[in-house]
Amino acid sequence: MRVLVVLPTYDEAANIEEVLRRLHAAVPDAHVLVVDDSSPDGTADLAEEIGAELTDDDGDCLVEVMRRPSKSGLGSAYREGFRHGLINGFDVMVEMDSDLSHDPAALPSLLEAVADGADLSIGSRYIPGGSIPDWSWHRRALSRWGNRYAAFVLGNDVADATSGFRAYRSSALAVVDFHTVRADGYGFQIEMAYRVVSTGGTIREVPIAFIDRVRGTSKMSGWIVVEALVLVTWWGLRDRVLRIRR
Repeated sequence: MRVLVVLPTYDEAANIEEVLRRLHAAVPDAHVLVVDDSSPDGTADLAEEIGAELTDDDGDCLVEVMRRPSKSGLGSAYREGFRHGLINGFDVMVEMDSDLSHDPAALPSLLEAVADGADLSIGSRYIPGGSIPDWSWHRRALSRWGNRYAAFVLGNDVADATSGFRAYRSSALAVVDFHTVRADGYGFQIEMAYRVVSTGGTIREVPIAFIDRVRGTSKMSGWIVVEALVLVTWWGLRDRVLRIRR
């Protein structure tokens, strides 16, 4: 399988070298697209510098940097990355954070699930074997119950729909109309999983350990959590009304 890892970045100069090298060590043939939103700390330049050292057996560079003119959000970065991957014939597209909260060593397990038939494999914190060792109990409870609420309202059994460490089969991406997904952050992840299920795709969850970043600052805000809850409620109500009308 031809694999493209989409890495959105904004001010990740402290982490980008390590994540790129660890990705290359974990999956040496994977291509990486760094989607940088004009990071003022020089993340894009550093990614290009390190990427020039990471090549395939033919000496071709495995890292490409997409420079965007302004900070446009996580969902937008993934949409552009997916379009790039489909145009260039990649078989699998991977989402992951660039702050090392997602361990690149877990990527082969996600890719194996897709190779075994899954349309979407999700690195899950909330199935046996998954964990969040650094979170407080109340933060863990908020996340877990948010995922349970989404599963209940949307009528699926995905334990960790908010996880941003995942791999999509390109053929599944091609039919979910991801271009129209406007949510960001957690809402983007939930809606994409919901669309895969709604179009008949299969999802498999793979246990991961989620580690809080140790360098740099988080880009997530309280609004992203509120947005996700509002959208989940709206999708659930909308689809129930549509089913009643049918």
